[in-house]
Amino acid sequence: MTITIKALAADERGSCPEELSFGAVFSDHMFTQEYTKGTGWQNAEIAPFHNIVLNPAAPVLHYGQEIFEGLKAYRRADGGVNLFRPEENFKRFNRSAERMSMPAVDEDFHLDVLKQWVSIDQNWVPSVSESSFYIRPAMIATGAKLGLSAADSYLHFIIGGPVGPYFSEGFNPVSVYVSDTCRRAVVGGIGEAKTGGNYAASLHLSEEVAKQGYTQVLWLDAIEGRYVEEVGAMNIFFVYEGKTLVTPELSGSILAGITRDSVLKLAPTLGFDVREERLDINEVLADIESGKITEVFGCGTAAVISPVGKLCLKGKEYIVNNFESGPVSTSLYDELTGIQYGTREDKFGWVVSL
Repeated sequence: MTITIKALAADERGSCPEELSFGAVFSDHMFTQEYTKGTGWQNAEIAPFHNIVLNPAAPVLHYGQEIFEGLKAYRRADGGVNLFRPEENFKRFNRSAERMSMPAVDEDFHLDVLKQWVSIDQNWVPSVSESSFYIRPAMIATGAKLGLSAADSYLHFIIGGPVGPYFSEGFNPVSVYVSDTCRRAVVGGIGEAKTGGNYAASLHLSEEVAKQGYTQVLWLDAIEGRYVEEVGAMNIFFVYEGKTLVTPELSGSILAGITRDSVLKLAPTLGFDVREERLDINEVLADIESGKITEVFGCGTAAVISPVGKLCLKGKEYIVNNFESGPVSTSLYDELTGIQYGTREDKFGWVVSL
């Protein structure tokens, strides 16, 4: 498939702002392509950023048939731009599409689109410390159909913009509330798909505990309400005795995070052991109290590595590492971001340079 490019003239383009928040500013252009049952994907186009017009009966508005991804582009010291493991995002995008009864996208074409689009808008990739260019591919069910079944037409689009740190704390410990009532996802459901419903389900409690000073919610399994799953925007790791990293095993209700996978592969090269297993929240909290767990951190594309300084369950608070960033999370953060920004050796072949 060919890509039609309708780029703005140089004097029509915007510029990257000096002050960066997260997800509030978007670059000059976006990518779109359309799918129709029986015809397939067509009308691939990189064009100026614009609003999307939908029929009020579009299935995405009524049944939530949609998926999305999140990845980043990073400005290197030499002025070039790196993408980090984009092919893994495209694979997960297609896994989510399959679970949500949506058409797959061509992964090689997707990567080609991404390279062309980021190159066109590369003046929006910031060079400020801890900044990056956040990329959001998405697919939504379009058309006009109120009957409950998979849609016949879809829109796939990619937008993005410059961002600063995901958390206002930056690389400093955050406070996490452990949910003992609400549940995010269940095995057999759509918890491992990156679809909006999973995140919408988390908003009510997240908004409530934010008023109490908690940055994220740690979700437990939906069957017994006992086993650790994931944090709102991240996967989670527990460090035992400063040397062993343990994270919940993928159960079908936990998102297979690309940063999570990167940590599992990277940590052994830094001298740490890693394990994936079922984690009982009561045992975890007891191990924090006894000092057996020396660090806790979340990880995800948006935050990369985020130390956790406090967990709270049923009104009782458990302080981790004196509410300070620990050496393990710091080491992983420095190494991972070093690979992303091109200041450290990429031994895994994760970086795609533009």
